[in-house]
Order: sequence, then C-alpha cells, then structure tokens
Amino acid sequence: MEKKRQHQLTRWLRQQRLYARPWTTISTLLGLLSALLIIAQAWLLATLMHHLISEQQPRAQWLTSMFLLLLCFAARALLSWLREQAGYRAGEQIRRTLRKQVLDRLQQLGPAWVQEKPVGSWASLLLEQTEEMQDYYARYLPQMTLAVLIPGLILLVIFPVNWAAGLILLATAPLIPLFMALVGMGAADANRRNFLALARLSGDFLDRLRGLDTLRLFHRGAAETRSIAAASEDFRQRTMEVLRLAFLSSAVLEFFASISIAIVAVYFGFTYLGELNFGHYGTSVTLFAGFLALILAPEFFQPLRDLGTFYHAKAQAVGAADALHSFLSSRQEAVITEGKQALPLNQPLRIDASGLMIIAPNGTVLAGPLDFSLPPGQRVALVGQSGAGKSSLINVLLGFLPYQGSLRINGFELRDLQRHDWHRLLAWVGQNPHLPALTVRDNILNGQQVSAARLQEVLALAGVDEFISRLPLGLESETGDRAAGLSVGQAQRIAVARALLKPCQLLLLDEPGASLDARSEQHVMRALLTASHQQTTLLVTHQLNELAQWDEIWVMRDGRIIQQGSWQQLTSQAGPFAQLLTHRQGEIA
Repeated sequence: MEKKRQHQLTRWLRQQRLYARPWTTISTLLGLLSALLIIAQAWLLATLMHHLISEQQPRAQWLTSMFLLLLCFAARALLSWLREQAGYRAGEQIRRTLRKQVLDRLQQLGPAWVQEKPVGSWASLLLEQTEEMQDYYARYLPQMTLAVLIPGLILLVIFPVNWAAGLILLATAPLIPLFMALVGMGAADANRRNFLALARLSGDFLDRLRGLDTLRLFHRGAAETRSIAAASEDFRQRTMEVLRLAFLSSAVLEFFASISIAIVAVYFGFTYLGELNFGHYGTSVTLFAGFLALILAPEFFQPLRDLGTFYHAKAQAVGAADALHSFLSSRQEAVITEGKQALPLNQPLRIDASGLMIIAPNGTVLAGPLDFSLPPGQRVALVGQSGAGKSSLINVLLGFLPYQGSLRINGFELRDLQRHDWHRLLAWVGQNPHLPALTVRDNILNGQQVSAARLQEVLALAGVDEFISRLPLGLESETGDRAAGLSVGQAQRIAVARALLKPCQLLLLDEPGASLDARSEQHVMRALLTASHQQTTLLVTHQLNELAQWDEIWVMRDGRIIQQGSWQQLTSQAGPFAQLLTHRQGEIA
C-alpha cells in the first residue's frame, strides 16, 4: 500500500473517533491516573527500601508508607478494569456506527447493486473487517496519548533526582517509535492483502456452498475442493506473514527497552562503586535515587511497549479500512435518492410514466423510454423475452433502481416520496422466496396482528395448509437459513401467503411460479389470480396460456413497451404478442 494511501486511511480512522470521543477520553484519563499511581508507588517503594537498608528504621516508622503502597496496588487494579471497560465501549460504539454507515449505504444503493458482489464479501465487510476496528479505538488511540504523557511525567520526576538517568531515558526513547513505524508500514500492507484474501475466500466458499448440488451434478466437486484448498493456503500464508511482522515488532521493542534499562542499571552500579561521579546535584547518589530510577525505567518504556503491542491493531485497522473507506466514499454514477414527500394514504393508487429511463447502478440504461398509465384496480400482465426489461420495471417500481424521466404516483414523483411510506402500500412476490424470520408463522404474519380465521383463510388460499401439518411444529417450525428446511415450492407458498395477508394497494409479481413444479405453480398462480382483484396488480410472467383473465397485457421488447391490449385484442391481430404465443406453443409441441 502506498504511503499516501496509508496516511489517507489513518486520517479517516481518526475522523471516526468522533463517534466514540467520550469513551476514548475516559480511557485516556484513567490511563493517566494509573500512571500517577505508578509514580507514587515507585516513590513509596524507593522510600521504603532506603529507610530499611540505608537508615534501618524500625517497622513502626514505615508502616504508613507500606499501607499507602498497598492502596496504590488496589487502586491501579481498579483503574485498569475501568479502563478496559471504557475502551471496549469505545470500540463497540465505533463498530456499531460503521456497520450502520455500511447498511445505510447498501440501502441507498439498493438490492440491484448489492447483488453485483458475492454475499461473502459483504459479510466480510460487515463482520471481520469492522471487528478489526475494536482494538484500534479501544487500545491504540488512547495509548498514543499515554505514550507521550506518561514518559513525560516520569522524566519530570527523575530529572530533579538524577539528571544522568533522565538523560539516558530521554536519549534512547525515540529509537522505539522509529523502528516501530518501520515495521508497522509493512504490517499494514500485509494486513490489507490478508483482508483481500479473506474476502475472496469468504465469497468463493459461500457461493460454492450454495451451489453444492449443482457442482455435484456436473462432477465439479473435486476441482472446486482443490480451488478452495489453494485459496485457503494463500490465506494461511498471508496470515503467517502478518503474525511474523507482529512478532518482529515486539522483539524490536523489547530489545531497545532492555538496552536502555541496562544502561541505567550500569550507570548506577558504577556510581555506587565510585567509578562515576556525575548525574547528581552536588550530593552523592543515594540509594533512594537509584531505586526510584530503576523502578521507573521499565515503567518509562511500558507505554511505548504497550503502544508497540497495540501497533498491530493499527495495522489491522488500516488494512480493514481500505475496503470500508473505498465503499463508503465511492460515488456511484446512479444512486437512489430518498425523498421527503409523504404520500397520502387511503387513496386509490394511480401510476403514470412518461419518458421513463431505468438506470443500472453503473449508470447504463436498462430499459426505456417507457410511457404508460396504470389506473387504480387494473390488473396487468407484463410479457416478453428474457432481457426485455420486465424485472427492471418491477425493481424501479419497488424503488430499488434509479431512473430518469417521470414516474408519478398519484401525481408525486416516486423519487420524491418517503421510501417507508411507499413500501407500506406494496406487496411483492419474486422468483426466489425470501424468508428472513425464524418461524413459518413469523414469516407469514411479518409483524401483523390478524385473527386465526383470517390466517387460516390465507393458508388455504396459498396452499400452505397442504404441507404445514407435515412440519415438526406446524406454524412454529423454523425455516432455517435461506429456508433450507423447506422445498422451493413450500417456501414460495409461504411468501405468497405473506403477500396475500398484507393490506396493499399495489401487488407486484415477478415470475412467482418460475422455479416451481406444476402442482405448486397451479396453487400459487390460482391464489395470486384471486388476490389480483383486490388492488392494482402487475404480473411479470412467461406463461402466456392463462392471461385471458387479466385486464390488459403489455408486451416488452428491448426495454420498451411495444404493444398493449386485452387478450382478445392481442390474439386477434398480428403482432409481437401473437408471435410470442406462436413461438411458445411451438416449444411445447
């Protein structure tokens, strides 16, 4: 990673500190109080040793100092515990804030943009890479301040007692941060490469896991196993590289700290032997001065040692911030903007489009220009070949894709409406059922309160009652991850029941029977046909033989609506719909 990029990420990380400033400030203050107790503890201990060895005072004269020393030990333990708590709260606050920023950004970009990357990469961004921020804010940032303040306080105590010892500590202290920075540059780059490898491994593994049956069907199991093994080995090597740099950093710190403490000890040893006679202020070097300097010398380097220990947290945070910063600061060519206009409720819903151009997340045009009107209560079937733009029209009506031109809902531009208000008026059933709640009942009710009779009516209409009795706990049965405990047909029937139960003014159906067997498809389509009479409905389908019961049929080709009319009108004249119908009948024959 370039130095310029590292500096940019470091500045961004420090800017995020604003969200946890109270906790980081408390952690720093507690660390400073603990340092003052360390100095007091060293002073008391040196005084005790001087009284016992040099002056040989009786026990009664130093009991007070011993009691104060024990009190310092207890107070330091309490402050250390409180500092750990404050640091954890700081990291927790930052992690929550970053996750909220990522989720808000994903919501702004919409599902169409999210689907461009594997689920594993988003999981890595939200979990592993965000988690790596914890120690940076909980430990490293407060320790940076303490690494300057605590050695300064210790020098203020040592210099009046013995200037030579203070000068030795002052001269050797800069070596530690210098070598720590040199090692840290390599560690940050290694962490960035490690996170990239982890994101690839997570995404590839999850995608292969979800397509396991397909891989087995085409005898690709062995090849994919070798591919995962190669990616895992690459991740292992990068992880070991990060650990090697972390251990190297610790070794460098310990080496220079030990050298400095040894020089201080040698100076006092030769001074007591009479070989050296400097460092004092006109009087001989006392035992108190020697003990105080030697006790505080390790404590002088301890904040720098701790900073070095936590320096890998900075390297990890910088490596993780690379992807987070790039995602949060990226500017997409087409971004969904959410308006502030409140849509009046309990009014018949009318949709009018004029010059509507549907835009992909990368800025390319998916469909358009489109001009249509969808009056309240009308039931429209949208047909066309794959890639004609049918699903894009559904997604823009859901608010998941940006657009140009005009798309008005009761006279208000869709982009100006509050998304929450608009989604309250919608019910949607797609090709792949999504059951995010824990149990079957929760997925159907979706937070609503309905009577048992109404629930039973919907279960029968959607065909859920045919299989619900065979589940272990009935409606209380858990659906499992991605509805793994249900067949596709069963999951789709539950999704249909959820849509039927929701009071709405616009029902959007995007090929709801595409992945179902014949029996499940009949149940689903029969239920949706019955429900279509209760509100405005737009159905995307490839099944042309059951469209006679719909009010109007729209035919799409190359992103445009090229034909509109009823079943009788479109089948009685030559045109795109008649060609589709002839082609489909030829495929069946």
